[in-house]
Amino acid sequence: MAFVKQKLHKSGGKDLSAKILSALSSLPISNSIKPEETVAVAVGSRNISKIDGILYYCLSFLKTKGLKPFIIPAMGSHGGATSDGQRDVLAKLGITESAMGVPVVSDMNVECISEVPKGPKIYISKAALKADHIVIINRIKNHTKFRADIESGLCKMLSIGLGKAKGAAEFHQCAIKNSFRIIEDAAKIIINKCNILFGIALLEDGFGDLAHAEAILPSSIIEREKILLKDAAAMMGHIPFDLLDILIIDYIGKNISGIGMDSNITGRHRDILGDFYTAPNVKRIFVRELSSDSDGNAHGIGLADFTTKRLVNALDFKKTYTNAITAISPEKAAIPIHFDTDRESLEACSKTIGLNSTEEARIVRIKDTATLELLQVSKALLPDILSNPNLKQITEWTPFQFDNNGNLPELSAFPSSHSKRL
Repeated sequence: MAFVKQKLHKSGGKDLSAKILSALSSLPISNSIKPEETVAVAVGSRNISKIDGILYYCLSFLKTKGLKPFIIPAMGSHGGATSDGQRDVLAKLGITESAMGVPVVSDMNVECISEVPKGPKIYISKAALKADHIVIINRIKNHTKFRADIESGLCKMLSIGLGKAKGAAEFHQCAIKNSFRIIEDAAKIIINKCNILFGIALLEDGFGDLAHAEAILPSSIIEREKILLKDAAAMMGHIPFDLLDILIIDYIGKNISGIGMDSNITGRHRDILGDFYTAPNVKRIFVRELSSDSDGNAHGIGLADFTTKRLVNALDFKKTYTNAITAISPEKAAIPIHFDTDRESLEACSKTIGLNSTEEARIVRIKDTATLELLQVSKALLPDILSNPNLKQITEWTPFQFDNNGNLPELSAFPSSHSKRL
């Protein structure tokens, strides 16, 4: 195995405050607001780059306009579908009342405001409906479950995130028959019926850093999101190899992807709406650990072939099952074959890929599906490395190393001590 560094899309230019303030300063909202009016600022559960800072600047902007903002979790059933759980999710992102200087109103109460024709009822947080205005902040990116003009972003937060557990369950149930394209239909209704002040769309580069922030008036949210989704997809990192025998993923978790490991990266998805297998076309996926920031939610572990007892022991079954059932994805909570050690898990992978020798195996190891600059790869991939100008080998070829317990060392522990110039 050797370590390879991948060239990813990297943003540059303005700092965070400049990006957010520039985006907000262009908004013509003066005629839409009055002093002392309340604003429900909706935030989700994703570990978005600098989301606490982005939110803080947004709240400060609203205060300078004489408004009274407060924060509401807009994350469907995440956090175990409880008000305390959703408050805890925000706290892990650095979003607390003391840090933000405004109240966090976390409850699961919703109200049905309309219905998509031949589709789901539309539920919205009662706390959001009581406010004079609603602001939504979310990252635009490809969804892990479906392909459409609108996938994961502002419209999804409006139609599913703000619907809390009841609204999320309603949408996922109806999507089996109608597909998730109903998100756009629902967003149109919500924008017409609710007093949406603006949305902040965020794009990240290949390193997961903030690349673009855009404040959008409600009348433009749907069309702008369609354009921004294409921009986000162009910046997204990927695994730069195809036809892999084994993919080792050190960590999965809700802070990394909605399904623990992003199917846009792994190329593997199992779902009632349809399974798919695309590049990097992996025969076996081995997951080593559950991220501590996932708070026990291992939704997505069912996409792996093998895992460890460490991960299974760290799993909160109630949170994982609640998420899986709400998302109509019980297969993603299925526990794979698991072993005490990484060595045993890798041996099981090797025995089930159809090769006579593991030296022939095309293996890639990554920290998680959001961290793709540094990869550990097998020598069978050398021709691919040499033919790709975006890849640079940074260590010598060495055998896989295990500690005394039969486990792999942390991925970040190697390159600095084994680096070479090639």
